Amino acid sequence: METKSNEIELVKHQVGVTYKVILINIEGITHEESMIFPNGEANCMNWVLGHLIYVRNGLLNILGEEPVWDGEVFSGYNRGAIALERKDEFVNFEELKSYLKQSQENLDKKLANLEHFRSEQINDIATLCFHENYHSGQLGYIRRLLGKPGAIK
Repeated sequence: METKSNEIELVKHQVGVTYKVILINIEGITHEESMIFPNGEANCMNWVLGHLIYVRNGLLNILGEEPVWDGEVFSGYNRGAIALERKDEFVNFEELKSYLKQSQENLDKKLANLEHFRSEQINDIATLCFHENYHSGQLGYIRRLLGKPGAIK
């Protein structure tokens, strides 16, 4: 008899796939490169990755888990923040990667131990999964704008 709901399996798979896409797209990017704003104004890779982690903290919160960082300290990565104006607050790209890894580990652990989502969580969880897809694709485009070869083959 199946104990896990299909929704949890779907979210586990979605979060795992986007994590792999993110890792592939940020591979070989230095901190200096992550701070380049394409066209002098588009969000830099550092902000997009930090924003993904910021919003993953929201997903962890919905699932009843602690965030991997203090949202106030990292508010420059929040939705609506103007990255170019807040760039001095951004952390080293390698540090961001460690927060990403921690968020993935926490999500994996939580999703492995859940049996179902509450019905009032479904729309938020689905939106946050879409959010990851959206921004993980942006990382691929920023990678190309930085002069790197496309990483998804």
